[in-house]
Order: sequence, then C-alpha cells, then structure tokens
Amino acid sequence: MKNSFSRRSFLKTTAAVGALGAVGTGSTGFLTSCTSGDKKTVYTPLKEAGSYYIPELPDMAADGKELRAGVIGCGGRGSGAAMDFLNSANGVTIVALGDVLQEKVEGLANQLKNDKNIDVPADKRFVGLDAYKQVIDCDLDVLIIATPPVFRPEHFKYAVEKNKHCFLEKPIFVDAVGYRTVVAAAKQAQAKNLCIVTGTQRHHQRGYVESFKKIMEGTIGEITGGTVYWNQSMLWYRDRQPGWSDFEYMDRDWVNWKWLSGDHIVEQHVHNIDVFTWFSGLKPVSAVGFGSRQRRITGDQYDNFSIDFTMENGVHLHSMCRQIDGCVNNVSEFIQGTKGSWTSNGGYVIKDLAGNEVWRFDEEAEKATYKQTNPYVLEHVNLINSIRANKPIELASETAVSNMAAVMGRESAYSGQETTWEAMTASSLDYTPKDLNIGKMDMSGFTVPVPGTAKG
Repeated sequence: MKNSFSRRSFLKTTAAVGALGAVGTGSTGFLTSCTSGDKKTVYTPLKEAGSYYIPELPDMAADGKELRAGVIGCGGRGSGAAMDFLNSANGVTIVALGDVLQEKVEGLANQLKNDKNIDVPADKRFVGLDAYKQVIDCDLDVLIIATPPVFRPEHFKYAVEKNKHCFLEKPIFVDAVGYRTVVAAAKQAQAKNLCIVTGTQRHHQRGYVESFKKIMEGTIGEITGGTVYWNQSMLWYRDRQPGWSDFEYMDRDWVNWKWLSGDHIVEQHVHNIDVFTWFSGLKPVSAVGFGSRQRRITGDQYDNFSIDFTMENGVHLHSMCRQIDGCVNNVSEFIQGTKGSWTSNGGYVIKDLAGNEVWRFDEEAEKATYKQTNPYVLEHVNLINSIRANKPIELASETAVSNMAAVMGRESAYSGQETTWEAMTASSLDYTPKDLNIGKMDMSGFTVPVPGTAKG
C-alpha cells in the first residue's frame, strides 16, 4: 500500500485546542494514561515511527477545493455515509444518486433536501442495475459506494477507470473473483494518484489509532496471538411481501443472503479480523473453522462461526462471531504479546504479563479536546483532506487482506475443510448469480451450506 502523507509530530498543544486539532505520529502521552512505571520502561519498537501510516484526525477537513460526490446504494448505510461525508467538511455536496430501487433513491433525495437543503435534480437520480455507471459518468469528484457487497468490486473498478476518488464501504468483496477485481483496481488507483478510503472505521477511531501506535512502539512486545469477537443479537431481516420479485425480496433482505452480503463473518466480523491484520501486519496462511444456522429466519446463511487462523509467522488468531438473541454478547479484540496484552474490551487497555495496567487510552481527554469523535465522520475527514492536499491514500489493498481472511474462514466453515490463502486468492469462487436480473431468479440454488459428508 502506498501512502504519501507527510508526518506531523503527534500533537502541538496550541493546535490541539484549535479548529484542526490534528493527530499525528509522535507519542507525547496525550490522550493516554500510563503508570509511572510504564514511563520509565524502554521498549523495543516493532516498527520505527514514520514507517507506518497514521491518519491525521482533526474535527473537520481543511477548507479547499469544492468537491462533488455521487452515492450508489441509497439504503441505510449509503444514506448514513452521505450524511457523514457532508458533516466532515465545508464546500462539499452530493449531485447524483443511484440504486436498484426507486424508493431508496427518492428517500435519500428527500433526506438531503430536508436536512441539508441539497436538491439532487430528477435527471441525476438513477435506478436499476446499471445506475452505478450513470452516477459515475456524472460530473463528480468522489464516489460513495454502499451497494450490497457483492456489487462493490465492479462498482469500484468502474469508478477508478473513470478517475473518481472513492469511499468504499466494507466488505469490499464477497468472493475470490471480487478480491482480484478489487486488488487490480486498487493498483490502478495508486497509479492514478486517486484517494481511496474504505469503511473499516476503526482505522479512523482515535482509541484504535493510539493503541496501534503503542503496539508499534513495542509496549506489548512481539505479537504471539489473539482473539477477535463480534457476538451480538439477531440482525434485522425482511419478510417477503406480495408483489416483490425474487431479486427485490433478496435485495431488501440482503444482509441475510450469502451471495449479497458474504455472510456476517464477512459483512460484519471483518472489522474485528481487520484489527488483528492491521496491528500485526500479517495475513493468514490457512483457516479451519465451523459454523451453523440455529436461529436465522430468512436467507441462506449461518448465524455463528468459529475460525482458527494460522498467520504467516505461525501465530494463531481465533475468530468468533454470532448473531443470536439471548446469548452473551461481545464485540472486541484481544492481542497477546511477549511483554503484555492489549484489548478493546472495556476501553483500550494494555496490561503487562502480571496483569497490571500500564496504558489506557484517555477517552475523556479526547472528548475534551475534540468536537468530533465519530469515526464514521472522521474517515471522510481523512478522505477529503487527502484529496484537497493532493496526498494520495489507498486503503483498499490493506482491507483486502482482512476481507479475504473472512472469506477463507467462511468457506472453511461451509465446507468443513481447511482453506489456504494461496488457493482461495487464485480460486474461481464467484457468488454472483448467473441469471442476475431485477425480476425472477432461480432461487433453488440458495441453500444453507452443510459441511462434511453425510454418514452412510
């Protein structure tokens, strides 16, 4: 991944209380809480400061060039991303909308008019499977991609071909064909000096960013393993209504269909897997896992997964995710090192091997210093600052690692077999239905996976 941002010292006090309050790469202890013993300890850095990317995270993007954006995928996530984009800077607007459903386009258009006094003309509101091309072909600088995940690789590819900066929501693909499409488009984006930010918002969440810096400084020593969790209650679903075509039903209920969402290990749990691949700098060599469907009401995917990843240096990562009501919940990450451990459970905390807390991110100091603490807005702040400063950033290549890890885990659970990075990235796995259209589709193939071989 190429990043050409200049590095600033971590925080100049006068800037911290000003309008920008930028977070840089130094380490003065601001927004952190350490024991006195920790301050006296000399750590061996895992990486030298300046050799890894740290985003600057002011409250708002600096003023500059007027930016015109288009949105494809106008449902809940697309509408949210549109508002986050508009709240992240002055001098930005939205000029085109696209979705496969007319009501979603009109819904976002009305929201933009009512909340932001932005009137997207009727001839810039596009509907259908090719609406993404019509939006991208408009006069715009930035594309917000929030369509169901299966479509994102092709949409990203076309946007890069048309020289658009992109906010690409995660997951950025659901299968091996999508992986290769994204990786190729990301390389093209680098060559064109485009700015690409993905929806792994923990990369723009100050608690995670400061935790990453402390781990790079060697505070927990060499990473020896970890466990990541996204266990929560059942997610939303839609019952089929009279008059809906096969496609419309699945599209409205997309988060429950494996071809559209990639299953929840890919669609949601990728966030937690991504924290480990980001902090460790490792990609998985192999995955062995299992899962099942116990309580899900619609769709054809699982509602729980447990995966053992073997990383490049032999370190193991355990991944656990579940969407079932009435069970214990946990959305967090834990990383073990030779000198201590880090967790995001109950704050962002580092402990030594004896269990003593040696560092904690100071969330109250962040709130006192910054007006904007929402990472969903801050990721757009970073994108817009990158564009306006002409300092290209490309995060899709990095996100592709954690996204492929999630795909490997899913396919191992579905099949009951070990999957490998080498085989999966080269495979012909393609979740796009052959008869894709907005009307009737062959739904006989949308079945719940059953691993292994039946007895008999």
